[in-house]
Amino acid sequence: MNRPLLIQLAHDSINEVLQAKNLIDKVALQKEYPLLNESIPMTMKIFLDGKLRGYYEDLARKSVLDNVIQGAKIAAFEDKNSEPLTLSEYFEIEIEISLQTPEGVISHRA
Repeated sequence: MNRPLLIQLAHDSINEVLQAKNLIDKVALQKEYPLLNESIPMTMKIFLDGKLRGYYEDLARKSVLDNVIQGAKIAAFEDKNSEPLTLSEYFEIEIEISLQTPEGVISHRA
């Protein structure tokens, strides 16, 4: 499946926890996509069967790269309003990421 970069990065981040190993090469990503180093307010929502399953928000204290990686893990496993995501549920989720840029909100869900 071909997903947008930030959505794929969020999936890879969750997958790191589920597989208990590092899968993301942050240095390579930062070199290839310099905008990942910018600090932009972001929200992330995880949906399962169309219902909100996890949530994360940051007001631009971290880089987009760190926000997506850490935010996905927090939304999937540490949201106080939801149970931690299971491996079988992981294959069924949709992730929505919204960046609040000076030009307006950029949002994608996949």
